[in-house]
Amino acid sequence: MIRDITIGQYYPKDSVIHRLDPRTKLVGTLAYIISLFVFHNLVGYLIVTLFLAGVIAASKVPFRFIVKGLKAIIMLLMITVLFNLFLTPGEALVQYGIFKITKEGLKIAVFMAIRLIYLIIGSSMMTLTTTPNQLTDGLESLLGPLKRIKVPVHEIAMMMSIALRFIPILLEETDKIMKAQIARGADFESGNLIKKAKSLVPLLVPLFISAFRRANDLAMAMEARCYSGGEGRTKMKPLLYQMRDYRAYVVLMLYFIAIIGFEWLI
Repeated sequence: MIRDITIGQYYPKDSVIHRLDPRTKLVGTLAYIISLFVFHNLVGYLIVTLFLAGVIAASKVPFRFIVKGLKAIIMLLMITVLFNLFLTPGEALVQYGIFKITKEGLKIAVFMAIRLIYLIIGSSMMTLTTTPNQLTDGLESLLGPLKRIKVPVHEIAMMMSIALRFIPILLEETDKIMKAQIARGADFESGNLIKKAKSLVPLLVPLFISAFRRANDLAMAMEARCYSGGEGRTKMKPLLYQMRDYRAYVVLMLYFIAIIGFEWLI
């Protein structure tokens, strides 16, 4: 389960999506997330599905690897579906005692499940096709206007990218600790939900110690390289928009116009 989380991981490939400017991918991901909550009809879901399928195909990232990340949100997905299924008022389809499944609840549950799946896949596509350094540069460039009001843009972008980069590292560390404790007789699977939660407590202590040690090592490494913030720093590879980025913006604009247009027409 832990190894199935793909958010924060980078999948190296030579594709059109990988070669896009990180600012283009950040803006595109934000626009895509917003678009998921704009439409309320089947045509909107069809447009989003075609758009997401095109991005996945252009990225050359294996579809199995992308879908693997959905295993980590199965519990959240089930809770979302059940809440919408049983707590939405409307025309009853099935009723047993106090439990009632309504037509409106079934519709909302299915649509919310699809939106959540598309949200995770779309967010994963950004990290799978963008290195942490590119994410840092892209965030800093997009938040650049905030420097005029004394916002530490570089430091914020650096912290966000480091936190994102540490996700797969900590997941790998958690997997190693779990295997080591299972080899010593620990049981993380049997028992009810409360017992499983209690069995994870011995896992948290070494994980926190490892996280603090890695953070300390990173801080020492940055100090040894005379890192002192973003003031006066230059870029070895400055970000420059290419023709493919402008084409991507045009595709993104057409996608957004189609979503909003069909929402108004239907």
